[in-house]
Formats: sequence, structure tokens, C-alpha cells
Amino acid sequence: MRLLARIGDSVLWLSGAPANVVDNLRREASKRGIDPSRLVFATRVSLPEHLARHRHADLFLDTMPYNAHTTANDALWAGVPLITCAGRTMASRLAGSQLQAIGAPELITSSLDEYEALALKLARAPDERSTLRGRLAANRHVLPLFDMTRYAQDFADCLIRAWDDHAGASS
Repeated sequence: MRLLARIGDSVLWLSGAPANVVDNLRREASKRGIDPSRLVFATRVSLPEHLARHRHADLFLDTMPYNAHTTANDALWAGVPLITCAGRTMASRLAGSQLQAIGAPELITSSLDEYEALALKLARAPDERSTLRGRLAANRHVLPLFDMTRYAQDFADCLIRAWDDHAGASS
């Protein structure tokens, strides 16, 4: 809500939710002086439509303590800069791993204050967001995050090593 208050023409785009959740979130926004209509709830659509609508997002604000996982992956595939705050658990560090794998570690913060400051900075810097988008799009084709051939080969190698370890332990 602080970010919405400081960036007057922004909206917070959220996944669709049951009516009571939408009502509660909009009521809380209103209590904090934010027009409830600035909370936009996306409906379920096909995967191609879902990925296509990402081009309309300026930033992806990851959740904490449980990161977005597949939704973060979708945003990065679409070239949307993702900001995350790494926590102490695997579930709160997943988006950071994705950002490392696509070459954008500067979007990983370690405190909520850093997270909010980076979100505010990037929200006010369209040229920097554009540069990030371009870098994410280019890195998508050369870095590990979306290199499925490399992933499949690494996975196969792990299975072979596991089998070899098992077979060696059995003899």
C-alpha cells in the first residue's frame, strides 16, 4: 500500500481470488487511503494468454516468505523485472535462484526495506526497467534458467550418477 500511495498512477495486479478475499483486500486498501479499484484481480486464462498479458506489467513484486515459483518463472520468461526478498527457507529463496540463473542478481534484496526501496526506484525509472526487460529477454536464450536441453542433460547425468552410486553400494 505504501508503494501504491507513492506511485499515484500504479495498480497492483494480483491473481484472481475468491470474492471474500477480494473484498477483504479492497477494504484494507481503502482503510489505507488507496482507491480499491487500483487492486486488479486477473482471471484465469490459457497459458499463451497468461504469458502475453505480462507485457503490460512493469514489475513483478515477489511474495515473502513464500516466493512465487512458477508465476515468477512466467514473468521472467516474459521479460518482466522481478524483485524478490530472499528469506531463510528454500521456499523464500526460489525466486532468487531464478534471478541468478537468468543473470539478474541485483533484483534480489535481503530486507523488506531494500525490497520496497528497489521497487520504488524501478517504478520511477522506465528507462532502467526497459534495459532490464531487454537483458532478461536476451538472457532467456543463453543462460541456464530456460535452457531445457542443458537441464535435461544435467538431470540425466544426475540419474546416471545416482544409479552408479547405488550399484557401487550394492556390490
